[in-house]
Amino acid sequence: MISKLIGNFKNIKIAVIGDLMLDEYIMGKVDRISPEAPVPVVKVTEEKFVLGGAANVINNLAALGANVYCGGLVGKDNKAEKLINAFPKNVDCNLILKADNRPTIVKKRVIAGHQQLLRLDWEEEFYINEDEENTIIENLKNHIKDLNAVILSDYNKGLLTKSLSQKIIKLCRENNVIVTVDPKPKNISNFVGASSITPNKKEAYAAVDANSSENIDIVGEELKKKYNLDTVLITRSEEGMTLYDKEIHNIPTYAKEVYDVTGAGDTVISVFTLAKAAGATWEEAAKIANAAGGIVVGKIGTSTVSEKELISTYNSIYNAGGTCEC
Repeated sequence: MISKLIGNFKNIKIAVIGDLMLDEYIMGKVDRISPEAPVPVVKVTEEKFVLGGAANVINNLAALGANVYCGGLVGKDNKAEKLINAFPKNVDCNLILKADNRPTIVKKRVIAGHQQLLRLDWEEEFYINEDEENTIIENLKNHIKDLNAVILSDYNKGLLTKSLSQKIIKLCRENNVIVTVDPKPKNISNFVGASSITPNKKEAYAAVDANSSENIDIVGEELKKKYNLDTVLITRSEEGMTLYDKEIHNIPTYAKEVYDVTGAGDTVISVFTLAKAAGATWEEAAKIANAAGGIVVGKIGTSTVSEKELISTYNSIYNAGGTCEC
């Protein structure tokens, strides 16, 4: 029963290590052009912030009841406190390091109506140092025996170096802990030996330097073999998903309306990993992740999925045809 498997999510412990971000929004309306310069004047009606990057992965897991250890790097600034305080109660932030030499990553967007006018980024893109790397590994070692899975959320901001990533993957393999990755193509070699990766179609082609006209199945199998992965899950937008396991499994999309794909990849890797850790097969986990992805693209902005939504949506897709094996 899918409800029993999803109900087991609350017993799962997952560590997420990656690039933590804060997404801030200034929203308003434009009625005139500034007399000072040829730019629109935004009359602000609302300001809000949401968890972004790896923090959105954590938020998705927490929303489904998992117990989450949060690992990453933030600055010693008020934005760090804002980010950490925004996590739900079932998130342990003791793996987060605060660094003197970089700010907390913030992406601030100015939006008028449905139009983004400007984005401001606070970030420093350089690799973590050896002391920071060692601290993260030692902290993870202290928790590894309690973990069911580890997710590496790579936004190419300098945290998940090849050295750190390989140490994490080795530690997970030695302790029979699932380790999944949402990678940036330029860093794909950092994640050799992971349990699974979840690139989108464009990222998959870029990761093996393939022409977009090449058969996607050749790309998926090459990724799996070249980087010594148990499985590969490629998200393909309106074409659904394809899982490369011992066999190839094509999973069609079902999303009725697509309003915003922001954060959909975060939701997919969260639910894919969580479902596998809770006892699903890789194929079943991919189907559950597909249902979750279809829910969040029907919402505006980075969003999470509730247990009730996920069970209902999964049943409406798969149980009607009698294909559920959960």
